[in-house]
Amino acid sequence: MVQKLSIIIVEDDPLAVSEFSDYIEEADDIVLLGSTNNSAQAIEYIKDYLPDAIILDLELHNGSGSGFNVLQNIDHQSLSLRPYILITTNNSSKITFDSARQLGADFIMSKHQNDYSAKNVIEFLRIMAPVIHSQKLILNEASTATENPEFRNKRMMRRICTELNNIGISQKVVGYKYLLDAILLVIKQPAHNLSNTIGIKYKKSESSVERAIQNAIDKAWKTTDIDDLLKYYTARINPEKGVPTNTEFIFYYANKIKNEYEH
Repeated sequence: MVQKLSIIIVEDDPLAVSEFSDYIEEADDIVLLGSTNNSAQAIEYIKDYLPDAIILDLELHNGSGSGFNVLQNIDHQSLSLRPYILITTNNSSKITFDSARQLGADFIMSKHQNDYSAKNVIEFLRIMAPVIHSQKLILNEASTATENPEFRNKRMMRRICTELNNIGISQKVVGYKYLLDAILLVIKQPAHNLSNTIGIKYKKSESSVERAIQNAIDKAWKTTDIDDLLKYYTARINPEKGVPTNTEFIFYYANKIKNEYEH
């Protein structure tokens, strides 16, 4: 099985993001977890997704903040694993480059260099992937026992919330909190009779929990843009039903999130 390199893109040029995304889609060894032109959002993505690598533009003129904001804040997030940081920039100042390196940048690519392209940026990360993966394995073995369980739990909860929001399942929907708990339970330890366990917690019947979860899923498939559903939910769905079952949905997201952190 191919060990995929997970990436987050922080870039304010939509064309550049599109070029990166198109090239990543053609690769079977890289996965794009998200992209943003906002430095604060980038930090949230890093905390939630724990990517293997970040493609970080220093200048975010058409967004918010800057790549330096990300570099300055990343070490204050109590991350169990620090991503490999590849800087891309139009700035050619030696002082700027030195400052970025001092703040933790692993490599810098100038957008002015003759061979600069989205393809070459991704190809560089593919070359570095074995080293990044091996370093991650070493760090993961060292940090697994020491990571604060409360921090890990909150990180997983934020990650699940992001996924539910991506497909239009609102916190206002009754089934939202049940889905949140169910997915987290499966991530921690695959369990039987999830609806009963959740029903006991909220003092609800097993059947009412199951109905609320299915209603939340059904509503998302009726109201969310089909392109978003296809983008964020990639598991096969029975064409006769047209929507995932409760179990299919819960285990899809539990496995997706667990694999991202533990691959």
